[in-house]
Amino acid sequence: GSAGMDVETTVDLTITDSAVHLVETNVKGPLEGGLSAFLLQRSSSKRGLDVIPGVIDADYQGVIKIMVRTFFPPVSIPKGSRIAQLVTFKSCVPCTGLNERGAGGFGSTGNPEVHWTMDIMRGKPDKQVTLTHPNGNSITKRLTIDTGADVTIIS
Repeated sequence: GSAGMDVETTVDLTITDSAVHLVETNVKGPLEGGLSAFLLQRSSSKRGLDVIPGVIDADYQGVIKIMVRTFFPPVSIPKGSRIAQLVTFKSCVPCTGLNERGAGGFGSTGNPEVHWTMDIMRGKPDKQVTLTHPNGNSITKRLTIDTGADVTIIS
């Protein structure tokens, strides 16, 4: 049998830019049997679409969405298109306790994080950042980056 299960899109979508877009599928989590899955592009998908691979955790609840982009817009994705597939697996990572995830996806669980890239060859490596809480409160800070490593984490 096939290693993957095709998923279908549930909406018509026309992509007019090169940004990443989320497309809802006809599959909801959690998957049966406590399985996790890789969400991958189908080998037959040749519409100028780039399906960004993803991992669906065993405890994810909600509609599974496909991250897509194109470098040559516009591209239309009709409802019912099979542009991605789920390849299921049983996770071997030990459980560290129950974590209520709900339908949050795309990094929405855990503490908030801020990421950016910058050209450190032009002047000192600093960046003004404004953080806005969902309640509307904001804070603006100028951060100086330590470039002594390949990756810097500001906490």
